Amino acid sequence: MKTHSTTILAVRRNGVTAFAGDGQVTVGDTIFKHTANKLRTMREGKVVAGYAGSAADALALFERLEAKLDEFSGNLSRAVVETAKLWRTDKVLRRLEAYLVVADKENLFLISGNGDIITPDAEVLAIGSGGPFAQAAAMAMLRHSKLGAEEIAKEALKIAAELCLYTNDKIVVEVVK
Repeated sequence: MKTHSTTILAVRRNGVTAFAGDGQVTVGDTIFKHTANKLRTMREGKVVAGYAGSAADALALFERLEAKLDEFSGNLSRAVVETAKLWRTDKVLRRLEAYLVVADKENLFLISGNGDIITPDAEVLAIGSGGPFAQAAAMAMLRHSKLGAEEIAKEALKIAAELCLYTNDKIVVEVVK
């Protein structure tokens, strides 16, 4: 069965980065859960990560990322590179199916199992089935409103929930401290 399970959005404005994630988990044609939390804070709220894809795989990757953050004294750039290298080269991790969006106050990254590490051109990054809807809405609000990062993240996810079958409006928000 194909699993569609998320929309994750990260928005940065005026030095604040806000993550929003919906709560829907869908397997095939059935909604299994409405209130899943796909965001995780690390390093006492200084790093936030969200995932799309397999929850078990993402949780395993969160643990690796946290270990790398500890190993490199909270240096997110270095931890992301080392996590991506480990993910790409380890025989077991290589099979994990997830994407991660990770941010601290200065950095915003997308990490994939192919070894990709992407920093966006804009101050917006989204993943998951509703990601393109949420990203487009957030970019429009960044350009044409004075809303803060948290408000933009919430409103963009609400818009994605109106358009994407695999996204709901049970939104969790985390802000990088």
